[in-house]
Amino acid sequence: MLDRILDLYVDEGASPKDIVSNGLDRETVEWVISAVNRNEYKRRQAAPGLKVTSKAFGTGRRMPIAAKYNPWNE
Repeated sequence: MLDRILDLYVDEGASPKDIVSNGLDRETVEWVISAVNRNEYKRRQAAPGLKVTSKAFGTGRRMPIAAKYNPWNE
């Protein structure tokens, strides 16, 4: 279930509402997305590395943290 949620959210860019509409438990989806967003700052602290894919570390995936980003409000 975790892999499916992460694939939809991170790789495909699906909104949380779309993920829930795929038949996944809303509470689990909320927890996983919250955990991903809470830990986004770690990506900015990582040492520079090679960018192999569009989702690689670096500038591949960024979430606004100053504006209290809430993916449920899309």
